[in-house]
Amino acid sequence: MGRLAGQVAVITGGANGIGRDTALRFLDEGARVVIADLNEPNGEAVLHVAAERGHRDAIRFARTDVAEERAVEAMIRCALDAFGRLDCVFNNAGIGGAFGPIDETRVEEWDYTLAELLRGVFLGMKHGATAMKAQGQGGSIISTSSVAGLAGGGGAHGYSAAKAAIISLTRTVAAELAPHRIRVNAIAPGPLMTELFHRRRSTRGSLTSRGSRWRCRQRPRTPRA
Repeated sequence: MGRLAGQVAVITGGANGIGRDTALRFLDEGARVVIADLNEPNGEAVLHVAAERGHRDAIRFARTDVAEERAVEAMIRCALDAFGRLDCVFNNAGIGGAFGPIDETRVEEWDYTLAELLRGVFLGMKHGATAMKAQGQGGSIISTSSVAGLAGGGGAHGYSAAKAAIISLTRTVAAELAPHRIRVNAIAPGPLMTELFHRRRSTRGSLTSRGSRWRCRQRPRTPRA
């Protein structure tokens, strides 16, 4: 029996990278999982891999824009309707966001970056906590920050600001939800060779030495389930 037997998790950004491999690992450890993402083809591919590993009935896909509150509410309902409970929310969905000099960054780019990265985490915490408090059995909320939230640089202003805010939000919500036995934590990974990593590099071209400081403190790694 796996370490997560009987547990139910919702993982945003679950069709790619960290989210995908976390979902598969959770399944292998006995959890039931809802992966939430906008990328339906990749989501279906994860369902196929899960089925090949013997987890066909333990996983669902919910097409979700984490910046939209109704979509996040529906994502949580999907877990409750399919599996009857909710034990973990992993707020992992992310984008690269606006990149470039601060005086050339458009307000629309800034707002979009913070909506997808920070509002998405806020909504996941909000509606995940609602479900967990109603159950009265505790739970766990995990959010993906980044080393960029600890040491910014390279022109990723919106991304770095959002990731730093996730750390602060996590501390605040952790204190608030502790009496309900709901643990709230954030992770701050360095560079990983995910689809987003490659997309950002191809969009920007070669990294400048200034922009590489926080990214290249360690070799980029590939996540593994």
